[in-house]
Amino acid sequence: MQENLQNSNTLPRIIAGHAAKYGDTKTAIRDKAYGIWQKYSWTDYYRFLEKTAAGFAVLELKRGDAVCLIVENHPEWLFSASAAHALGATTINLFTSSVAEELSTSISRVHCPIVVVQDQEQADKLIEIKEKLPFIRKVVYIDPTGMTSYGNDPWLMSYNQLLVAGEKFLLENENFIADEIKKGRPDDIALMIQTSGTTGIPKLAMLSHRNLISMALQWTEANEIKPEENWISISPPAWIVDQMWCLGVALQSAMTINFPETAETVLEDFRDIGPSIIITSSRFWEDMASSIRVKISDAGWLKRNLFYFGESVGKKVVNKTSKKNHISSSLSVLYKLMSLLVYRPLLDRLGCSHFRSAFTGGHPISPDVILFFRAIGLNLKQCYGLTEAGGIFQIQPNNEVKLETVGKPLPQTEVRIADDQEVLVKSKAVFSGYYNDYETTQNAFHDGWLKTGDAGYIDDDGHLLIIGRKEDIIRNKSGEAFSPDFIETRLKFSPYIKEAVIFGESRPFITAMINIDLGNVGNWAEEKMIPYTTYMDLAQQPAVEELILAEVRKVNEQLPGLMKVKTFILLYKLLDADDEELTRTGKVRRRFVYGLYIKIIEAMYRHEKNVRVQGKVRYRDGRIGEIETTVNIMKVG
Repeated sequence: MQENLQNSNTLPRIIAGHAAKYGDTKTAIRDKAYGIWQKYSWTDYYRFLEKTAAGFAVLELKRGDAVCLIVENHPEWLFSASAAHALGATTINLFTSSVAEELSTSISRVHCPIVVVQDQEQADKLIEIKEKLPFIRKVVYIDPTGMTSYGNDPWLMSYNQLLVAGEKFLLENENFIADEIKKGRPDDIALMIQTSGTTGIPKLAMLSHRNLISMALQWTEANEIKPEENWISISPPAWIVDQMWCLGVALQSAMTINFPETAETVLEDFRDIGPSIIITSSRFWEDMASSIRVKISDAGWLKRNLFYFGESVGKKVVNKTSKKNHISSSLSVLYKLMSLLVYRPLLDRLGCSHFRSAFTGGHPISPDVILFFRAIGLNLKQCYGLTEAGGIFQIQPNNEVKLETVGKPLPQTEVRIADDQEVLVKSKAVFSGYYNDYETTQNAFHDGWLKTGDAGYIDDDGHLLIIGRKEDIIRNKSGEAFSPDFIETRLKFSPYIKEAVIFGESRPFITAMINIDLGNVGNWAEEKMIPYTTYMDLAQQPAVEELILAEVRKVNEQLPGLMKVKTFILLYKLLDADDEELTRTGKVRRRFVYGLYIKIIEAMYRHEKNVRVQGKVRYRDGRIGEIETTVNIMKVG
């Protein structure tokens, strides 16, 4: 039955089907605004799809066109995307954090006739580069705040105006949208998603309706997802995870999609909604773990020690469970007591008490982070996937979580290891190719298997362990190979380290460039009565250098000899996507960073005590300033 559905279905047909089946009896979407949750039934969802699609039809959107979406996590994103799909168009989500020139490059690649933007900020970016985008017929803005003075610009149109135009169109063309939906085919391209671009210009991966529905069916089966289970959308819509879920899994399974009010209210909104499943980036869990550990260290003696004792009990249970060892009755009783006194109150405070599964993906995460959360009762598991594979295809089964691995493939997905240790995957969810790039598409496959670009191996229990990106595997001067990710993720488990970049290719030892966590280190400095003004000033405080030195030494104790960090520096600025040092998904562009900071890196290998640097720093208002400072080189010993 599922096979037949997959062979004939498209995303708009699923929405139409749910509207017919569930009507107003089940909630499709919730959106929080001004502290109040607004509900949309499946009937509402289809009605908004229909009116939005009719509005696009008035703007002469044609089958095969592309619609660019520069939006945040709100229902209008789904209404606009589904409406475009209903007319046979393809959607491309771009990051709202992108600067104007980035948007110009991305939009120009596909010549979108219509762009949907979130608010005035995004509209202003497009107005700034309007001359470079002559093919855009209309920019539709969702949030009208601040847009009053733009009223006479024919290039701009509010989302509400689009709906009004759509309603008028439907009065004379009642069945137009339903007829257009019937024309859709499973192999039509629904989405184009920009790859991370860690090694150059991002590619555009094309995902068909069939790809997304196949992935949705696999997730629904593997996790037994039921209608009206709660999913909360907190990852950027331009990232594969929320595309895969909001336009795939949640549609297929009739889950309820919840949009929090703001990024700052996410934990509060967790408590309101009680989501059952969540997938988000490793940085989210790293930041949460750091925040918890800092707050615990500031707590009173009794609470602090009760937590540490409860954590140690939890870790013992997790370690015994993962090794399938017997748990004694005394440890079991103690664990239940700690759950009552420590774990449940903490998880409830975090808004995570209803999770039956929480997943982390997008970038390697330290096993210490996984162990930390599992020890306090949160079922956090690693997963693995990539845009070209249609999203996350490898997850850890509930009853056999192993901290170092990313688990086993979903149903209907095959994974194997090539002779050169590259991870290969085969599934109906695997993408349809790169846009306008036949050669790169052909090179992405080997005998019908998608090449992930990651090196790994499968252990005796059938679990996949990812070593790291093939191209990022480092060989030191002696020819020994290791992954920098392995070291970086362990360094970032420290609440005081925000980012770490490891160097050592053809070098005699390992060095690191570290960004401190401004919030946590800033709070630590205030408690120690250490005055500072800026990030650079704080990073150069001798006491802060000693603090991070102690953290690096802790990590070194867990690392084999060849992976131990010998020297490091605290960078005078945060690595920034606007400076091209990070991708928009937060991944380090390693080669670019190496070239940009080569003077500092060489100084570390010359055993210098410090190095004088000149650089640029981007201020919050967009201005770029020149700075000159001295960076100390710290020897770990």
